[in-house]
Amino acid sequence: MPASLRLGSIAPDFEAETTQGSIKFHEWIGNSWAILFSHPGDFTPVCTTELAEVARKSDEWAKRNVKVIGLSANDLKDHARWVEDINEYGTKALGPTSVNFPIIADAERKISTLYDMLDEQDATNRDGKGLPFTIRTVFIIDPKKVIRLSLSYPASTGRNFDEILRWRLKTSELTHRRCAALQLGDKYRVTTPVNWKTGDDVIVHPSVNNEEAKTLFPDVTFHKVGVHPVTTPLKP
Repeated sequence: MPASLRLGSIAPDFEAETTQGSIKFHEWIGNSWAILFSHPGDFTPVCTTELAEVARKSDEWAKRNVKVIGLSANDLKDHARWVEDINEYGTKALGPTSVNFPIIADAERKISTLYDMLDEQDATNRDGKGLPFTIRTVFIIDPKKVIRLSLSYPASTGRNFDEILRWRLKTSELTHRRCAALQLGDKYRVTTPVNWKTGDDVIVHPSVNNEEAKTLFPDVTFHKVGVHPVTTPLKP
């Protein structure tokens, strides 16, 4: 079992292969703040919306002396193809998008295990061999390599990176947003994309095929990379 990582713990150091080459984590952080965030898997719809949003906030991270680094349980070959899809989706849906931060290849789950990121809850969040993918974990680490904030979202719920950017928001407001997303996922077969708020479009759960989606959600809209928001308002 991995050691319990708490606020105030030193973030474990590691070596990894990323889309921008080999790194030693503490050395890569240097004198910056760092955000390490995990994704269940490449090419998954919610993850694609999240990474596009993180890429589009590059100027905001730089203003705050923050480096961001993603992780998912896939290899570098998949990562390279996924980055192309993220850029294409983000540019079409949000505006010019370029993923210029590293994504860790963790197909063997070594770092996911070290940081206790693996999904022990959702039986659908598995690869073809039945191995668990990660949940949506966030660690904010300061220049002394101390963990200052941690968040864990289930695979079905996209993170709000405006919340992460402004991590001093009132706790009550953050709790309301997270609860609404969780309740919606429980009531309908949907997931929530990046920065989701009540009343926004949602994404049909990957377990629902296209024909079934048309029956469940008559106003469904299909997009490339499997992202298909439901335009009919859904309430928790």
